[in-house]
Amino acid sequence: MTIHTSHPFADPDPDPVRRFRGRLTGTVALITSGGAGLTVSSLMVANGEPARVLALVDPDSDLADEVGRTGRAVVQLLSWSHRDLAEAFAGTAPSPGGPFRTGRFEDTEWGPRLADASTWAGTALESTTTVGWSALLTLAVESVTVGDDDEPLVHRRGRYVRPAG
Repeated sequence: MTIHTSHPFADPDPDPVRRFRGRLTGTVALITSGGAGLTVSSLMVANGEPARVLALVDPDSDLADEVGRTGRAVVQLLSWSHRDLAEAFAGTAPSPGGPFRTGRFEDTEWGPRLADASTWAGTALESTTTVGWSALLTLAVESVTVGDDDEPLVHRRGRYVRPAG
């Protein structure tokens, strides 16, 4: 047995852009549409008439396909208590029976909504564009509910963290 002075699974040639992106702290959202969902922290909101959510997702994901098919999605912000659910929808934790079994969901006209997500938006797909290795979903906001946000789930450098202060 050997003892390593460094992490045995560390990338010997790390991607500097990926490391830069990892330092951009972001609240974790769950985007759902039809029978698909994906955790996303690469998103922003542009105010206007209508407001829009801009989300970068894996173009090969079931979510990208489902939003393209239905033209609708729910964007819900996750809380610290949703860590396991976030991992299941990211595909990094087991979820026997599928990730939708890790929480209670309600049907909306935009897709399934996590029942205890206090802040969420119902959206319609405006466009999909390839940006780098991602699909940029431009989602027009049709409805928004803003609730308490006492313990948001935040992602930084590959980990979930509690926001400071």
